[in-house]
Amino acid sequence: MELKTLHSLFLKCNAVCTDTRKLQKNDMFFGLKGENFNGNEYAEKALEMGADYAIVDEAAYNTSSKTILVDDVLKTLQELASFHREYLNVPIIALTGSNGKTTTKELINAVLSQKYETTATIGNLNNHIGVPLTLLSMTNKTEIGIVEMGANHLKEITFLCNIAKPDYGYITNFGKAHLEGFGGVEGVIKGKSEMYDHLIAHNKTIIINTNDAIQVEKTKNAKTFSFGKSNQTSDVNIEFVAALPLVRCSYNGLEIKSQLIGDYNFNNISAAIAIGNYFKVEDNLIKTAIESYTSSNNRSQIIQKGSTKIILDAYNANPTSMNAALLNFEQQTGKKIAILGDMFELGKEAKQEHQNIADLATSMGIDEIIFVGENFYQAIVSSKKAKQYKSFSEFESNFDLSNIENATLLIKGSRGMALERTLELLN
Repeated sequence: MELKTLHSLFLKCNAVCTDTRKLQKNDMFFGLKGENFNGNEYAEKALEMGADYAIVDEAAYNTSSKTILVDDVLKTLQELASFHREYLNVPIIALTGSNGKTTTKELINAVLSQKYETTATIGNLNNHIGVPLTLLSMTNKTEIGIVEMGANHLKEITFLCNIAKPDYGYITNFGKAHLEGFGGVEGVIKGKSEMYDHLIAHNKTIIINTNDAIQVEKTKNAKTFSFGKSNQTSDVNIEFVAALPLVRCSYNGLEIKSQLIGDYNFNNISAAIAIGNYFKVEDNLIKTAIESYTSSNNRSQIIQKGSTKIILDAYNANPTSMNAALLNFEQQTGKKIAILGDMFELGKEAKQEHQNIADLATSMGIDEIIFVGENFYQAIVSSKKAKQYKSFSEFESNFDLSNIENATLLIKGSRGMALERTLELLN
């Protein structure tokens, strides 16, 4: 079936669905495959549940007039998304980076939605499947699309940019994330900068943070819109006011008081302000959007339990974000307890990076430090204020959190550690 014909059928459907557990009537079902599942097997069920069409790539499952047989379901999903993006022809803002992608995306969406009908990546659906799904969720009502792009190896951002064809791009930062896949920090910089390469090649606009020397250097010959502090030569100037108790900044004479903790969120907020400025969102609406935004999904989330304040940052972790979280946490007042979980995808650097964080944490003004996970368990820790547990179950069985009072608690670790389970151990 020609892509144009498939797209015309898609436009008559409710939405795209890849999971029958989430399927709604009149959806177009795509039978994707994974290591442990074959979506083709659910095509008939999807049609029985009310799907208008089911896309499969195995002839044995082409059993209905509403079944569409293609060579490769995933490739078809990606090609349909790219076709739909060109069909709508709306401005697309893409963003990537080692840390802060999702928070920045949410802030940008909060600001732009004050003036425009926006469609943004839901959660962290930012890979070779998530980006197409985001594009296909856009409609003729969408005025601006915001697409988050994640990557753990080279050429992945290039691939995603070729699907989404962004008009604008922003890289939050370059940090020690996915070192195993990228082969080191230089690989991270090269991989994330593939977004710059795509935008420059197509004469599109790059949003840059002039406080980041790497971004400035890599975009010298590019079409840019910049933001930074007043000591930088930028299109938009934003001043840092304070990080405690929450991040505050100054912009065009307005003081903006966010609901976000950690001075590392200043750049995330600044990017959203700058993009709002570029798209001519009124200053007072930018202020309203930033001040109204609250973090969720275990990202720098503030939770109050009795007399205990919890900073829940358990969605993900890498050496760069862990370092920033600890430096911010040390500035908190009163008793401080840090529960730190393993950082994943560090490859051969894992042992040294976990040791570096262990050394940093134990050297700080933090009252108690709890390390959870095999990598932290192997770190050499001599401080009496630190405890090490090989697994979450061992930590759960041997450390009593039920009587913690009048303290600030930092919970941070990689997604696979699921440290948000710690909340269940608190009164």
